[in-house]
Amino acid sequence: MSVLADLRGLTPQQRNTIIASYLGWTLDAFDFFILVFVLKDIAKEFNTDVSAVSLAVFLTLAMRPLGALLFGLAAEKFGRRNTLMVDVLLYSLFELLSGFSTGLTMLIVLRMLYGIAMGGEWGVGASLTMETIPERTRGIVSGLLQAGYPSGYLLASLVFFFLYPLIGWRGMFFVGVAPALLVLYIRRNVEESPAFLASRNRVRQPFMAVLKGNMKLFIWAVVLMTAFNFLSHGTQDIYPTFLEVQRNYSAHTVGAIAMFYNVGAILGGLFFGALSQKIGRRKGIVIAALLVLPVAPLWVYASTPILLAIGAFLVQFFVQGAWGIIPAHLNELSPDEVRSTFPGFIYQLGNLLASGNATLQATLAQHWNGDYALALLVVAVIVAVAVAVLAGFGYERKGVDFEAGDSGARPA
Repeated sequence: MSVLADLRGLTPQQRNTIIASYLGWTLDAFDFFILVFVLKDIAKEFNTDVSAVSLAVFLTLAMRPLGALLFGLAAEKFGRRNTLMVDVLLYSLFELLSGFSTGLTMLIVLRMLYGIAMGGEWGVGASLTMETIPERTRGIVSGLLQAGYPSGYLLASLVFFFLYPLIGWRGMFFVGVAPALLVLYIRRNVEESPAFLASRNRVRQPFMAVLKGNMKLFIWAVVLMTAFNFLSHGTQDIYPTFLEVQRNYSAHTVGAIAMFYNVGAILGGLFFGALSQKIGRRKGIVIAALLVLPVAPLWVYASTPILLAIGAFLVQFFVQGAWGIIPAHLNELSPDEVRSTFPGFIYQLGNLLASGNATLQATLAQHWNGDYALALLVVAVIVAVAVAVLAGFGYERKGVDFEAGDSGARPA
C-alpha cells in the first residue's frame, strides 16, 4: 500500500491528532525564531548589545530539557491531550508577555519560562500522535511532525518579511500569541492517546527507576541526539552569517536562500520519514546522514547565489531527512511507562549539549582568518559521520506495539 493510501486510510480522529501535533511544533518553532529575527532591535531599545540579548536565546535552549521532563511527567500522569493544551497555552502566554518587556532582565526571565514550555511540546505531541496512528504510517507522520520545525522557521521568516515594518519587534511577539487558538482545536477535535488509556490501570515504575533500568539506551540516545543537534545547528546557525559576511550578500538574498533551504528541509523530512518505514529507522538515518557529505562542498564553495541555494537545499534535505525519522525512532525506543517523557527529555538534553555550536563555529572561522565556509564544512562532515555511526550501530524497535508493552530494544 502506498504512503498516500495509508494516509487516506486514517480516521478523522487520527488526522486531527496529526494536525494538532504538527501545528503545535510549527507554532512553537515560529515563536522561538521570532526572537532570532529581532535581536538587533531589542538591543537598540534596551541600550545594550546583541550578545547580551542573545543570552535570551541560549537560556531558552537551556531550559528546554527541564520543560521536557516536567511536561513529560505530567503527561504520564494526566494524559497527553490535556498536558499538550496546557503547554500550548503557556508558551503562547509567555510569548505575548515578552512583547511587554520593559527591560532586558524581564525579557530574559520570560524567555526562560518560554523555554520550559517550548521544551515540553515536542515530546508530548509526538507521543500523543505516535500512540494514536497505525504502525504502518509512523514513518511518513514522523517526517511530517519533524517538518514542523523548519515550517515554523519559514513562517517566522514570512511574518518578519511582510509584517515587521508595520508592527515592530513588540508586535512580532504579540503575533506569537496566535498558537493559543490551537487549544480550541485540540479540545474539540483531539482525543486522548489509546496507549495511555490502556495503561492507566497498569502498575507504573517511577521515571528514575525506568531510567536506571535502561541506562545504556539512555546514554547512547543522548549522545546520538547531541550529534543530531550539532548536525542541524551546525548547518543552520551561522550559515546566514557566512552568506552576509564572507559572501557579502544582501539581506534580501540571504532571506531568499533561507526560505529555499527550509523547503528542502520539509521535503527531506517527509521523504526519509516515509522511506524509513520500508527500510528501517537506522538504515534511513545512515543513508541521509552520509548523503550530506557529497553535497556539502556545493553548500559552501559554490560560486553563485543560485548554486549556493541548491547546495543549501540539498544539505537541508538530507540533514532534516535524517531528523524526520527521529519522532518515530525515539518513541519506538522509549520504555512504555515513560513514552511522553523519555524521547523529549533525550532530544532536549542533546540540544542543550550542542547549544555551543554557533560559538564553536564562529571561533573556528575567526581562527581560520574569517573562513566561515571551512568552519561550516568541517563541523558538518564530522557530525554527519558521527550520526551515521551512532545510528548504524545503535538500537532499533521499528514496528513495536505501543499498547502491548513490548519494550525490548534491538541493538545492531
